[in-house]
Amino acid sequence: MGTYDESAAGSEQRSLMGDENTLGGLLREQDLHHRIAVLEAELSHARVLVRERDRLEDQVTQLREANENLVMATVSAQSLRDLAEATNRRQTEFLAMLAHELRNPLAPLSMSASLLQNIVGASGPAAAQLGQVAGVVRRQVDQMARLLDDLLDAARISSGKITLAVRPLALGAALDQAMETVAPRIRERGQHLELELPGAPLAIEGDPVRLTQVFANLLGNASKYTGNGGRIVLRAWRAGDEVVVEVSDNGTGISAEMLPQIFDLFIQGPRSLARSEGGLGIGLNVVRNLVGMHGGTVAAASGGEGQGSTFTVRLPLSCSDAPVPELPSGPSTAEDACRILLIEDNADACDTLRALLELAGHEVVTAYDGHAGLAAAQARPYDIVICDIGLPGIDGLEVMEQLRRAQPAGGPFSIALSGYGQLEDRERALEAGFDRYLVKPAAPDALLELVAEARAVREA
Repeated sequence: MGTYDESAAGSEQRSLMGDENTLGGLLREQDLHHRIAVLEAELSHARVLVRERDRLEDQVTQLREANENLVMATVSAQSLRDLAEATNRRQTEFLAMLAHELRNPLAPLSMSASLLQNIVGASGPAAAQLGQVAGVVRRQVDQMARLLDDLLDAARISSGKITLAVRPLALGAALDQAMETVAPRIRERGQHLELELPGAPLAIEGDPVRLTQVFANLLGNASKYTGNGGRIVLRAWRAGDEVVVEVSDNGTGISAEMLPQIFDLFIQGPRSLARSEGGLGIGLNVVRNLVGMHGGTVAAASGGEGQGSTFTVRLPLSCSDAPVPELPSGPSTAEDACRILLIEDNADACDTLRALLELAGHEVVTAYDGHAGLAAAQARPYDIVICDIGLPGIDGLEVMEQLRRAQPAGGPFSIALSGYGQLEDRERALEAGFDRYLVKPAAPDALLELVAEARAVREA
């Protein structure tokens, strides 16, 4: 029987245990490597996330800076817009004040010229010379008044402060008034105005005052840039649903370089050092804007310098069958004198206007400030009150408001005189109680026509 080797069995057992330990170590090592790999993957992903977070933070920072810049730019743009609007408003106010201040000295000049023309004797070389001087003063005053009107109209149009009193009217009436306006200048230069107008009346929709201004401006320009003895042609005809008005001349013409910008503000063609043509480069810009406000167009054409020029206005026909003629009314021939109160703080303007009215046969009482004018108006009845708006003490609006409150019915016919010509100034005066509103320098004929109108109202 064999013997049991205990030492051999133990050795085998120890060998098996060693193998198990080796296997367990290998498994643990593999598990460790696996965990390390997982940790490395997680670490790599974490690094990616950190980089993504940093990128997003950079983008957020950039967006925040961009937003701040956008806010600053918006604030800056608003500030610039506010500044531009304030500057434009100040410019408009300055132009209105400029016109007012320049019109004040024009008023006595205008009245003095009319007085000179009225008191000149019928014969004698001295009388003829005096009449010639009076005519020069009259023409220069009218020219300065036209320049002021153009300057103010350009400012009002640019700020949107011009409104049109549109109604049906006959085209011929506006053309007649325009021709009447420029006729003295054309006669003075010995120019020939030829008319080619339709026999049948053409009705248009428009503001009669502004359309007259358009055509008078074009005719005035034609006269200005055409030499003495030159030829001006005014044509009008119907073309489909439009009326066409054409003003042409054989004057200095327009160069090809100047033609595309002839309607721009402050644009003028080449001038001599003498600047005999004058002007501010405003009138044609006003023409284009006014025609555009009427739904029409205006175009210029010229063969070049020395070849004359042609301006063509197109306006839509009116749908109305009954246009209102806008014919100028002549001065009244009624001889009844009126009792007139004249309130004006400019002594020269007051005295010359009083002389003009007295020369027309009226009784005139003057006052040089608002308080004195109101006291005079309340002391005795008057047929007509002619009152300046800008008065010391109390202004003309307050004078009229107090006078209307004291005399609610049957008060005097009242005429406002002012250097301010904007629509809101006129409306304010009419609301205060004035019947009519004249902008300085008021044409003597226009003032006398209003006096005649007041006389007719009184007699009626």
